[in-house]
Amino acid sequence: MICCLNPDCHDPLNPESNLYCHSCKTPLIPLLRGHYRVIKRLSVEGGFSITYLAEDIDKLNEKCVVKQLAPKIQETGMLQKAVKLFKQEAQRLQELGEHPQIPHLLAYFEQDNYLYLVQQFIDGQNLLKELQQRGKFNEREIRELLLDLLPILKFIHEHGVIHRDIKPQNILRRQSDGRIVLIDFGASKLLTATVQAKIGTTIGSHGYTPIEQMQDGEAYPASDLFSLGATCFYLLSGISPYKLWMQHGYSWVASWWQYLNNPGRDEVSLSVELGMVLDKLLKTDIQQRYQSADEVIKDLTHQALPLSVPPTILSGSSPTQTVQPRTKPKNRLMVNASVMLLAIAGIWYFQSRQAAITQSSQPNQPRDTIAGNSEQPSTLKGHASDVNSVAFSPIVPNLPNQGVQKGILASGSDDKTIKLWNLGTQKKIFTLAGHSGWIWSVAFSPDGQILASGSADKTIKLWNLQTGKEIRTLKGHTAGVASVAFSADGKTLASASLDQTIKLWNLQTGKEIRTLKGHTAGVASVAFSSDRKTLASGSWDKTIKLWNLDTAKTIRTLKGHSDWIISIAFSPDGASLASASKDKTIKLWNLVTGEATRTLKAHTDKVNSLAFIPGTGYNKSLEEATLVSGSNDNTIKMWDLKTGKEIRTLKRDSGYIYSVAISPDGQTIVGGGSADNLIKIWQIAD
Repeated sequence: MICCLNPDCHDPLNPESNLYCHSCKTPLIPLLRGHYRVIKRLSVEGGFSITYLAEDIDKLNEKCVVKQLAPKIQETGMLQKAVKLFKQEAQRLQELGEHPQIPHLLAYFEQDNYLYLVQQFIDGQNLLKELQQRGKFNEREIRELLLDLLPILKFIHEHGVIHRDIKPQNILRRQSDGRIVLIDFGASKLLTATVQAKIGTTIGSHGYTPIEQMQDGEAYPASDLFSLGATCFYLLSGISPYKLWMQHGYSWVASWWQYLNNPGRDEVSLSVELGMVLDKLLKTDIQQRYQSADEVIKDLTHQALPLSVPPTILSGSSPTQTVQPRTKPKNRLMVNASVMLLAIAGIWYFQSRQAAITQSSQPNQPRDTIAGNSEQPSTLKGHASDVNSVAFSPIVPNLPNQGVQKGILASGSDDKTIKLWNLGTQKKIFTLAGHSGWIWSVAFSPDGQILASGSADKTIKLWNLQTGKEIRTLKGHTAGVASVAFSADGKTLASASLDQTIKLWNLQTGKEIRTLKGHTAGVASVAFSSDRKTLASGSWDKTIKLWNLDTAKTIRTLKGHSDWIISIAFSPDGASLASASKDKTIKLWNLVTGEATRTLKAHTDKVNSLAFIPGTGYNKSLEEATLVSGSNDNTIKMWDLKTGKEIRTLKRDSGYIYSVAISPDGQTIVGGGSADNLIKIWQIAD
């Protein structure tokens, strides 16, 4: 067959014996420019160009792609713009074609008053067709996509090019090796401080195009990253960003989480950690968005999930820099981990453990010790995935046939279960199962009879600790629940969610009391003051809010951290608050003045969890409480709050610390995290 090259032909396929098109009577061109046999029309692109499949007879009929500029416009300015963009596409392909995941240019020429470019044929399918055929992508597949595509964006941005039209249709999966290939550079622009387009000539696709590109014609690397975030959203949810944009404008990106689990659609299980990355990709304000592909790679490559990405995943550009580890809900947002070979090679690895893997792979690496002492922590093993949250019962409950003397520990995991442990025997008491998503937070009631759990499945469950049975499920949040906390009288539960709200629940009835709104990003941590009058909340919007529980109004907002707030805790005397952040610091706040009284710096990575030991707990000679912090730098640190000095460091051989808990007597510290799915226990008596 031979294809008619008349752009207006409605039935362009003809037998090779035809001299004229059977449909439009246009003379057929057997060989374009003497050696390209055009055999099939592939697509018509936006009324400006048509893409054909062709064979190069000079290369044993090797397949190639021919793109014909055929703008259906008469206005001179627009026509000139189209010609300019078409030529730019050819130039970009010539410059960028050295990358193995970008089609290279074979020819650019004019024939019969039409412009043509010929490029390498990629045997594969675009991601839109893949989505339509096989359904929504899961988290693993989105991570693989990002880690294959981001290095391509890094490469083109470093060459001064912005793609300006990232969307599923322009991303191919190559059949031969499964690698991602980026196509269609027709809308790309040379990177300048500001790329100003004329009104009416803005380039991009509605729903994928960021506001600065849509309204002002300005395009930056961060503009491509917004489009990438919208692409990932579409692949995860199956909901077109174009449709949302038509209905809501840009407001949909502020609450994109709620669209992942719409009624009538299969539920999407998404970790908070990947959620953080997508949230930052989809920021409307370009200043709040990722500024480079490297920044996204850094956050992703310290997040863990077994991937099947080829070892050359970041080839085609300079090696990635050291990457930033992941952060769980209350500290990070998860996924399970591996791809260790890639991390050790320095190529891969947000949400994970380059530092942790590197440590564990070093010979003679110190194992678990306490500040240089040789004592080893004991361990609890039973979870099948990372341990996100640990909590001690405030009292020793009278559990049937358990002989509990040293206390009860609860642990929540990515394996979607909660386990109760007898610390005296270090044996499991119960496994609590019922959540359909990762467990991000667990908390005991003050009387030790009820356990609350918050999950990525957007629900809170209450558990009877005498029977190990579920009491009830609290529903109302529209995104994962990152933190739960009981009031001192045990009558109220607070829950913090990635839907940017805090909810208060009546535990006797299971009904929602009220919803507190004011944060502009996910809420990662909540805590009640001991007098039951104040609730504190820490958020990814880098602020802490203090709430009056009688009026549900904000008392004040504490500002000072330069990145997400991950964990907060009231001091035992209720006079101060501690906050842990992704900025690697801990701040102590005077609740009367709202001022930060001290900043603790020693961790080398994000601080995920905080807990106080009363002054009479760890060291009776200390006048003030001791603060304990867990971090992605694989350590737990203890702090003298009077001096602000580090007292000691509890080392782990590998793995991030996602949660820390202190026994009621102040003599035991427990850390949960990513290392072999273990819970580690240190006895810290002086």
